[in-house]
Amino acid sequence: MTHQIRIGIQIQPQHASYDRMRAAALEAEERGADAVFNWDHFYPLFGEPDGEHFECLTQLASLAEVTSRVEIGPLVLCNSYRNPNLVADMARTIDHISGGRFILGIGAGWFQRDYDEFGYEFGEKPDRARALRESLPIIERRLGLLNPPPVRKIPLLVAGGGEQVTLRLAARHADIWHGFGDPETLRHKHSVLDSWCAREGRNPIEIEHSTDVGDRRDDISYGDELVAVGSTFLTFGIDGPDYDMPWLDGWVQWRDQRNGD
Repeated sequence: MTHQIRIGIQIQPQHASYDRMRAAALEAEERGADAVFNWDHFYPLFGEPDGEHFECLTQLASLAEVTSRVEIGPLVLCNSYRNPNLVADMARTIDHISGGRFILGIGAGWFQRDYDEFGYEFGEKPDRARALRESLPIIERRLGLLNPPPVRKIPLLVAGGGEQVTLRLAARHADIWHGFGDPETLRHKHSVLDSWCAREGRNPIEIEHSTDVGDRRDDISYGDELVAVGSTFLTFGIDGPDYDMPWLDGWVQWRDQRNGD
């Protein structure tokens, strides 16, 4: 099993009108992106801290309706913000709205302002990691009980680089693992993930490796470095209000050449 190179665009739901975000999703689809993501926060992560911002899953339901080809999903849901049974039901519903294009991305959570302002218990990092460990089987179980079921087996994306808990959870549950760092950091994380796969009885090739390209979008050769260490699902975050993406055309051409299309 060989994973094809894919390109994802994370439309950061901050500092822009919703109309502009919707238009950006349609533009990303038109330019050839494989997936459109957002994120799950309640306040901007950078720029004006009280700037415009929109909620994650309701936005994705809308994007599911207006797009027709790209996969869509959160990069990523915060496990702390919703009951895991509800997460499964919302994911299943958006999967139906999209015709089977939903990716369920999830992580343990980290942005303390979200917790404080919305009344969630922030706790310690190990607490949030344990909560994610408890939630993932519940989500999987509920997805198997819903009527109607999802259109397809919804791919589960687990994000985070914690080597004792998060990577083990990715080995146990994930179809996609999303990590961060330079190529050497990612090479190391992939090795740790492979080790956990061996302990969990999982073939590591089953897990697609995803990463954020960061500030290297003008250096397409960087994509070759990421692919060389095993990261094949490359994501790019774009911020409002403009969501400028003419640069995407070069990456789509590079992807198609690498994939032999």
